[in-house]
Amino acid sequence: MFADRLVEAAKTYGPLCVGIDPHAGRVPALFGGDTGEGLTNWGEAIIALAAGRVAAIKPQVGLFERLGPDGMTALQHVCQTARKAGLLVLADAKRGDIGSTAEGYASAYLAAGAPFEADAVTVNPYMGLDTLEPFMRQAETHGKGVIVLARTSNPGSADFQARDLEGAPLYARVVEALGPLITRLKGASGWSGLMLVAGATGPDEARTLRKLAPDALFLVPGYGAQGAGAADAMAGFVQGPDGLMGGLVNASRSVTFPKAAETATRLADWQTAITEAITAAQTDLRAAQMETMK
Repeated sequence: MFADRLVEAAKTYGPLCVGIDPHAGRVPALFGGDTGEGLTNWGEAIIALAAGRVAAIKPQVGLFERLGPDGMTALQHVCQTARKAGLLVLADAKRGDIGSTAEGYASAYLAAGAPFEADAVTVNPYMGLDTLEPFMRQAETHGKGVIVLARTSNPGSADFQARDLEGAPLYARVVEALGPLITRLKGASGWSGLMLVAGATGPDEARTLRKLAPDALFLVPGYGAQGAGAADAMAGFVQGPDGLMGGLVNASRSVTFPKAAETATRLADWQTAITEAITAAQTDLRAAQMETMK
């Protein structure tokens, strides 16, 4: 089961997930710049430094998609290379549509041998629980995960997610409705492969989500470049035998675009900058993870 693989990987490597977000104009010329080939080479280089050191990567699909077929070929290569390297791949696609269309999205990312095969994919529940069902079926069949947006990290999340709905915020009502689906993807570890996106910029909301969904793993964006610290990022985690546990914390720009990497003109200098950024994030998160053990 996906949840069991994630829990084991996080136990081994820590809670860091490296986001692979090829923003326009930021992929170094060293790798080919803002082209399909550049994204492929850059993504492969990040994977080489992350493999055996972190639990997972999270490619941002839209930032590959903007380059058309070349970008999607790069995404395919990144997903395949990372999985072969032993990394969990969380495809950040945020899909959400009516059932028949969702079946296509689910097959593209979660089916065995899918063109962009990942271990889990992010989905938007706004259109209702029936739109999640195709992803659930693929996840159950192939041991994959489904990552549902609950409380996101962007400033505009409050526009709808925090709105009151019969005495509770919308994000809480969404998670309450997900209860049976969380149970369906529960693994031997006791954790569920139905993950919840719980932004690091809302630690109080993350604690609320944990009470509502004690068995759901969290994917936590917003750490690092978006301003949230390690303690806030793990606000929804719970005490385990080896410190706080309960999901993964994503770091994208702070890890893949540190200043030293952006100014590097030699591959060795770029590799050193990325390695140091990964180490810094891991050290920061590990310190927060172990704080409660003191």
